[in-house]
Amino acid sequence: MADAPDGQMANLHLDEPTSEMVSKSELKKRQKQRANDEKKREKAAAAPPKAEKPRSAEEEESNLTPNQYFEIRSGKIQKLRQTQSPNPYPHKFQVTTDLRDFLKTYDSIKTGEHRTDVEVRVGGRIYTKRASGSKLVFYDIRAEGVKMQVMCQAQEASGPIPFEEQHEHLRRGDIIGIVGYPGRTAPRSRDHGELSIFAKEIILLTPCLHQIPSEHYGFKDQEQRYRQRYLDLIMNDKARNVFVTRSKMITYVRRFFDEQDFIEVETPMMNAIAGGATAKPFITHHNDLNMDLFMRVAPELYLKMLIVGGLERVYELGRQFRNEGIDLTHNPEFTTCEFYMAYADVYDIMDITEDLVSGLVKHITGGYETEFHTQTGEEYHVNWQKPWKRIEMIPALEEACGEKFPPGEELHTKETNDFLKRILKEMKVDCTPPQTNARMLDKLVGEFIEEKCINPTFITGHPQMMSPLAKYHRDLPGLCERFEAFVCKKEIVNAYTELNDPFDQRLRFEEQARQKDQGDDEAQMVDENFCTSLEFGLPPTGGWGMGIDRLVMFLTDHYSIKEVLAFPFMKDDQNQGKDKKTAAEVVGISPMAEEGIREHPRSINLPVTIPDEYYSAQVER
Repeated sequence: MADAPDGQMANLHLDEPTSEMVSKSELKKRQKQRANDEKKREKAAAAPPKAEKPRSAEEEESNLTPNQYFEIRSGKIQKLRQTQSPNPYPHKFQVTTDLRDFLKTYDSIKTGEHRTDVEVRVGGRIYTKRASGSKLVFYDIRAEGVKMQVMCQAQEASGPIPFEEQHEHLRRGDIIGIVGYPGRTAPRSRDHGELSIFAKEIILLTPCLHQIPSEHYGFKDQEQRYRQRYLDLIMNDKARNVFVTRSKMITYVRRFFDEQDFIEVETPMMNAIAGGATAKPFITHHNDLNMDLFMRVAPELYLKMLIVGGLERVYELGRQFRNEGIDLTHNPEFTTCEFYMAYADVYDIMDITEDLVSGLVKHITGGYETEFHTQTGEEYHVNWQKPWKRIEMIPALEEACGEKFPPGEELHTKETNDFLKRILKEMKVDCTPPQTNARMLDKLVGEFIEEKCINPTFITGHPQMMSPLAKYHRDLPGLCERFEAFVCKKEIVNAYTELNDPFDQRLRFEEQARQKDQGDDEAQMVDENFCTSLEFGLPPTGGWGMGIDRLVMFLTDHYSIKEVLAFPFMKDDQNQGKDKKTAAEVVGISPMAEEGIREHPRSINLPVTIPDEYYSAQVER
């Protein structure tokens, strides 16, 4: 750039802060701006510091660790227990309105409309608390699986406790009682208000001493969800819905059998013999009789003895206990339904199975088709509508292995054992010891037949030595009249025409005893009382058993059995209770040696001992 003429340079002035040459007017403009900036700085320096906006108690507590919150909260509730102002654990709150009914009844209320003439009294747990000043508080509560907003205004407050005191002790997780009326808010920012309960009085019914997870982050730790199922149910509607569905399924099953004149019965859960199924039992001990007992693996033998006694249609829904592996589909204790029907056979039972399960699926889901996702992400589309596919076991294995199997009457022999070992080796299927004929056949079925059963499928034609309680096949020697129903590659039903020949039953039990001698812990023992009952005469009978837990898994789309059990079996948590104080310990309540049990709401040290006379009475009973 060429140098500026001398005349132009003479009209420019030096701006010292920037060392720039500028015109006179630009220089004055800059100087004036700097003077104004300086005045503002001086004024700001002289002004008193601005007071920070006060934070609510809830905001302050949000920064606490879980242990800090628990200790502070426990201390505050202990103070309420002492002062009884208010009593944090009242005996009773009269609930007159179900929140589910409330939503249906008052959904038509218009924005800004209030039904002040209607009193509602509901109970629920606080999930969120929002304050807008000291005179307006909002709560989101939940009860019976639904959510509701509660709007609390100081001018609406009634009751013996002032508005501020009603709300200052309430926190997320607390259970409260609300007395108010229905209405719909009229927000300025949108046209449609929210259906709410306009509270006149809020009563603390039960405080929550722990921080509950925020709704944003939720409660997702899988292991902790199983260990703290109560918290899982508080935070996750999906978990709650599983157990609601489970209850509906069990109710449907009971109604199905009741309507067909079946009698529901209860049989012992502790037995001197672990019979009724091929499974390894749990062992317990009866102190007074000084004898070992087995937790039942199945109720089958007792139910058939009831058929002998003339109860011709019986069923039982209950727990079974098997001391076997724990995995995604097995839990040490589980729920089954078994029924036994005189004058029915395996083919009648197939028809009943299709009617029951298809009808159940329609009742629960509204249709016959469901989806199921496996742990590996496979998606199965299942059609439960009858009729179901039927597969003969031995012909299907012959097709899969490309070899002719020994005839049915030879499947229990040593020669067949050698044949099956060779087939396993050729097909590269592993069977852990003991390699009995039954176990090896079961492995082959699992590898080549069960893997194809996505839609409900009956597998039939089992060898007799795999089914010690099933009746021999009327047309095929060596086989028995039995079926297993599989869905998504998993068994859900096992059924057969019951063996009612006491001579044959004795031979079957002896074969099971031989397998137990070979090291098969799951083989059944001889039940002499059952054998004797058959000698009195068991009519031709069809028997059936279904796993409830597994069916719930399929209809709620959960691949883990722990998701459908309220309290699944868990390994010991080594960290549980470690260096952790209870609420009583935090506030200094300790047991006192006193005769009897006394409690006073203002007492700091509450006696919790139980008198010796109580234990003496229990022993005498």
